Amino acid sequence: MSLFPPSGNKGYIRNRDVLSTSSETLSKTNTRLWINVLIYIEHEAFQFTLCSDTKGWFYLGYDEEEVWHVDFDHKKEVLTTPVFTGPMTFDGFYERSFERLAICRNNLLSYIKGLESPAIEMDAPHTSIYPKDDVQMGVQNTLICHVTDFYPPSVSISWTKNNVNMTEGISISLYHPKTDGTFNIFSTFNFIPVEGDVYSCTVNHIALKGEPQTKIWDVEVALPSVGPAVLCGVGLTLGLLGVAAGTFFFVKRNNCN
Repeated sequence: MSLFPPSGNKGYIRNRDVLSTSSETLSKTNTRLWINVLIYIEHEAFQFTLCSDTKGWFYLGYDEEEVWHVDFDHKKEVLTTPVFTGPMTFDGFYERSFERLAICRNNLLSYIKGLESPAIEMDAPHTSIYPKDDVQMGVQNTLICHVTDFYPPSVSISWTKNNVNMTEGISISLYHPKTDGTFNIFSTFNFIPVEGDVYSCTVNHIALKGEPQTKIWDVEVALPSVGPAVLCGVGLTLGLLGVAAGTFFFVKRNNCN
């Protein structure tokens, strides 16, 4: 599964406009000791434009988290912040996105003509695989394949179960830009854990030079720990022995008196 396939694309241009802000918080704590703490926090709001000769992206984000983007394929704006943050609007940015995309592509053509065969800037991805929820046998779960720190934004991600390629129950997120200019992306696979099953996520990227990254995850049964039960039993036994010994000496002392 791939977004921004490299075939037919002559290059990429990425542009990031950044606005840095800061906030200061004064806090007081501890009932017996009065402490004044001055906290300086820096934040970053960004506007991100990415284009190739066939694809384009336009993001708005805050502290490396995407909050809004344009779906150019379906010509609509998409708010990606969680519902609990409340309603948010970005007036004028939808229209601006098409202007920035046009500028991005003009710049791309200029760079291609001016540099003839520009060197491709590349960063290899780092991949990890993990379940979304605690694993319970027979209960549906989701495996997550997280691919990060790569550039350009063109990766292929595939899944296998017991060495058999999977094509159903798979989804892939959009590319998410990071502050250093690289990207990350998530692919998910819905599955029902069965003991002994082995899953893998394989990532291919131009910076890997034909050597894909494969991460493996196998289903393991979490056996209940006997440690706490043994300790509890030992403690109870010692306690009963202590009571019995105390009773014995108490009775013996009374008899002696």
